[in-house]
Amino acid sequence: MDKFNTYTVATEASAGLKAYLLKVYNYMGFGLIITALAAFAIASSPAAINLIYNSGLKYIVIFAPLAFILVLSFGINKLSATQAQLLFWCFALVNGISLSFIFLLYTGVSITKVFLITAVTFLIMSIYGYTTKADLSKFGAILFMGLIGIIIASIVNIFMKSSGLDFGISIIGVLIFTGLTAWDTQKIKLSYNIAATAEDLKKGAIFGALSLYLDFINLFLMLLRLMGDRR
Repeated sequence: MDKFNTYTVATEASAGLKAYLLKVYNYMGFGLIITALAAFAIASSPAAINLIYNSGLKYIVIFAPLAFILVLSFGINKLSATQAQLLFWCFALVNGISLSFIFLLYTGVSITKVFLITAVTFLIMSIYGYTTKADLSKFGAILFMGLIGIIIASIVNIFMKSSGLDFGISIIGVLIFTGLTAWDTQKIKLSYNIAATAEDLKKGAIFGALSLYLDFINLFLMLLRLMGDRR
């Protein structure tokens, strides 16, 4: 009887985890769809392009996504699940507007090609992060330091305009965001076990979706810089 009860609890926990992860990936996928549609819509409108990129509005568009990330990251405990979800959709929309430039710089064929490569890479690493028994947290600090490093290098290269440094940043960026995909997936899996309430689970799913969304977008951008065909 004890063995039966243990099996039942384990089965229910496994089903709950799968439902939780499905919700995370649904949020993430819908966020990516919103971003893609927003980016394509802006890039397809000469009036919108002129309004954004030929005025001071471009600086708002550039830095607005960062503001959303900071609010979601540091204010998640103060927000309700509904508020966090709404902010995530708004962030995906604003980020799409800020990424509209890729349709102006790169051909549609290369964007599609790189997107598919990104999707396959992301899927493989996310499955690895979910299934591996290894503790990936020991690599977390290294990956985070690497992320800070490429952010600083990217800022420096705005002034240096070095093609060699840009290439190096892209290579390292691909490695970092590939690793972060596995690490974040494992963190999301573990977060299910420490959520105390249904509200915590919903907010955890939104925050997990944000983490994976950022991994996917940044991996895509790094690969696009390496493999994209410019117009």
